[in-house]
Amino acid sequence: MTPIRLSVGPLLYWWPRAVLMNFYAEIADSPVQTVVLGELVCSRRNEIKFDDWLSIARELRAAGKDVRLATMALVMSEAELRTLRRVCEQDEFPVEAGDAAALQVLREAGWRPHTLGPHLNIYSATALAEHAELGADRWVAPVELALDAVGRINPMPSRLATEVWGFGRLPLALSARCFTARHHRLKKDDCQFRCRDDADGLLLKTGDGEDFLALNGIQTQSAALQCLLGHGHALREAGVQWLRLSPCSGPFDEVIRLFDAVFARGLSPSEGLAELRKLPLPGRLVDGFARRVAGLEEAKLSAPTRASLAAPQGGLVSLGAARRETA
Repeated sequence: MTPIRLSVGPLLYWWPRAVLMNFYAEIADSPVQTVVLGELVCSRRNEIKFDDWLSIARELRAAGKDVRLATMALVMSEAELRTLRRVCEQDEFPVEAGDAAALQVLREAGWRPHTLGPHLNIYSATALAEHAELGADRWVAPVELALDAVGRINPMPSRLATEVWGFGRLPLALSARCFTARHHRLKKDDCQFRCRDDADGLLLKTGDGEDFLALNGIQTQSAALQCLLGHGHALREAGVQWLRLSPCSGPFDEVIRLFDAVFARGLSPSEGLAELRKLPLPGRLVDGFARRVAGLEEAKLSAPTRASLAAPQGGLVSLGAARRETA
């Protein structure tokens, strides 16, 4: 049976420094195995410098985490290219390539092991095999791919690990324009850093008042949160080994606990999904893309197939208790 492990993706929002540092201190005590660090969206969010990310990465590695450093998903200036080079040319941590520019720099650096980020357009087994030959050891499937499509692109056994977007607002598009600044009638270069006011992005509603999208600087996201907690069957059949949990404000430690409980400690998916829905999350739970239907369809449980959801038994992890024990 294919084990499914948990990763925490890059923080996509601009949180105050103290909040960010406390967040990663909690992640160090959590059961996730991989943590991806770095600024993915906007280089103007510079309260956390490159050396700060390295310091956080070292602390997480000391706590037993596999740490990777992400590059930006849209590089638009010489300064951003210089930062990209610093990330890709350091040899202390593997890199998650955010775009083709990162792949070019990695090629120049000798193709060290790296992750193919979700913004790279990989939609065929041939393309994936080519990247594996060039040193990629993990790929994060594009978020709009159904799980059966992921399985066809990456048939088992694979030469690199497969990761899918398991929880969080879906990254839908990037633009040279800053939509948050535009909303506040500001210029991009004089944005006054207004995205700091929106811990989970700026929510947009339809004319009927329904939550639709979230603006996060130059990034457009879904208002709803993708949730694959109930899809253990389909995930294993697709050869998925990693589920990415994208950070959000609120009880993210409880999100991690419930995913770990379902995929590693024997909690039933129906119970886990019910508990997850009770949390004060910044959006409703959906899974339509994974099931090849409209992306905003409410999250469901996958139907039983040849795979089994059996998991190692054991007590549920309490992150609060873990922090108390290590305090």
